[in-house]
Amino acid sequence: MIGFLQGEVIGKHKQSLTLLCGQVGYEVFLPARILDTIEKKQNLELFIYTRVREDEITLYGFLDEAELDFFKLLISVNGVGPKTALEIMNNESNQIKNAIMQENVALLSKTPGIGKKTAERIIIELRNKVQPDTLLELPLDLEQRFEEAIGALMSLGYQRGEISRILKNVPAELASTEEIVTFFLKNV
Repeated sequence: MIGFLQGEVIGKHKQSLTLLCGQVGYEVFLPARILDTIEKKQNLELFIYTRVREDEITLYGFLDEAELDFFKLLISVNGVGPKTALEIMNNESNQIKNAIMQENVALLSKTPGIGKKTAERIIIELRNKVQPDTLLELPLDLEQRFEEAIGALMSLGYQRGEISRILKNVPAELASTEEIVTFFLKNV
């Protein structure tokens, strides 16, 4: 099994990159939030999860072992495959861990490929196995109040953890989605 790769990025694709190691190019799938930060010609070290099936071998890469371990936990849940786990990991690991600890089914089920039942299964199977570094989530009442603004900001490419940190400080008099988004953009 391949567990670690170090090399030069020679190609970037929608969900993967090609990493040249020696004279062999490996296609490695990564979460989009990581892939977006990587440039061609960049030297890169990735911790790898190798998935072997009868008709294919697929590599999934992560910048550190903690993210790789979290990915392995996610795919251990019945109904969560590697591609769905990558979608989940487009959010920061700490944010997902918080959602699991706080039993936030709504946040988990917003991920493409995750329905309410799968989100509940993730929570049940992982709540005693994960521990977030810090609690970053907004309280539930604020989450609901800002839901539209959070969706708009995430569509602009901001991560939920970053949005949550800033929106905790929104003055009470700001109520419309436009005002909340403007406040966020001024305070990034």
